[in-house]
Amino acid sequence: MRLILPALWLGLIIGISLIEAPLKFQAPGITIPLGLGIGRLVFGVMNTVEFSIFAAMLFATIGRGVSTAIQGMVAALGVVQLVKVIVVRPQLNHQTDLVLSGASDGGSLWHYAYIACDGVLILLLIGVLWAGVRSLRA
Repeated sequence: MRLILPALWLGLIIGISLIEAPLKFQAPGITIPLGLGIGRLVFGVMNTVEFSIFAAMLFATIGRGVSTAIQGMVAALGVVQLVKVIVVRPQLNHQTDLVLSGASDGGSLWHYAYIACDGVLILLLIGVLWAGVRSLRA
């Protein structure tokens, strides 16, 4: 469980954020409004799944003899996920609304903030996996 959950979350980020999201706009017939609508739906569901995985990871680590390093990384995962959903996503949704209404061309630093959050999550998840594998060897 301690390895499956972070690996699942890592795969979700890689599959959706790094592969699906950029490729979607290259598909024939996908307009910017259509791609943004799909993205809003997909990332909304993804964030819900991420919180579910985080909750399961938190449950699997608290009071179960897990190292303080792993506990700290799991806590950091929760903080980054909260920032991503509470601070960054609403700004991205607002930007999407502006693009869909024709008031913006779509350039936004909030996309980079979302990417940065996912980058930090990736590093933390790799850290949790690395520490988890090392603890199995001990």
